[in-house]
Amino acid sequence: MKQQKVLTFKTLNKSNVWDIQENDVYRMWEAAEKEADLKDNVRRYTDIIRSAFEIEEIKTDNPIVISKYEERGFRIGYVKVDENTKMKWAIKKRPIMRVTDLTYENIRHISATKLLEVIDRNFGGGWDSLSQSIQDIIESGFDISTTTLPKDRLKKVGGMYDKKTKDGFEVLEIPKGNWVEAIFAKEKPEFEKPKTKFDSEEDLEKEEDELEIEEERENEDEDVVVEDHYNDPDEEDDLFDEDKLTEESYRTTYDADPEGLDLEATEVTDDEDF
Repeated sequence: MKQQKVLTFKTLNKSNVWDIQENDVYRMWEAAEKEADLKDNVRRYTDIIRSAFEIEEIKTDNPIVISKYEERGFRIGYVKVDENTKMKWAIKKRPIMRVTDLTYENIRHISATKLLEVIDRNFGGGWDSLSQSIQDIIESGFDISTTTLPKDRLKKVGGMYDKKTKDGFEVLEIPKGNWVEAIFAKEKPEFEKPKTKFDSEEDLEKEEDELEIEEERENEDEDVVVEDHYNDPDEEDDLFDEDKLTEESYRTTYDADPEGLDLEATEVTDDEDF
């Protein structure tokens, strides 16, 4: 949840972008204007920002229009792509209000208290009312436990409620008649890859480039159609070709001299011994 280092566009991704605010976007963009490759990476940077922020381009200087954006929580600022291109943006962080707003990218960027507030807005249905996909997203960032007990037994000393709260879990209580469902949530520790002396910013950028190249190769491989000739007959085989089948193939007679046939017939008589 805590930002470990100052982010730049080169280290920004769709996960840590949830750590920054609207003013940070403008600050990072201003810093990136000094980079020669800004124009080539504008689309990439914008896609990452849009995953966590609403962005609208403002093409008017009308103060009424500007004030309406500000009333809706947008921050107005300028972004410069090159010497000839400058745009006015209205930026607003995407709110996480409903369980459907939760993603694998932002789940580690909210607190347990915020998570339980979001779950509580889900019509009070409790943990089982959430879809399996939402439960999987939540459990990727939080340890979750639940119990349902009568009201008078829920907070019994030595019980699950007592142990979980002492262990640092936040709890959401959902009344269900004379019973109460308790949902316990605690942030999971985030394990980071140990850095070596070679893990400089240049090495990290090189690794990202290699991953992008590998992804492009995999996409190209998917487009290649491999022809399967395993069951094809060998070229040396004498194949039967129906197209070459003609009337001659079915003939059971042969051409002969009619006079010769008559002579053969006279030579065969009933008196001949065999």
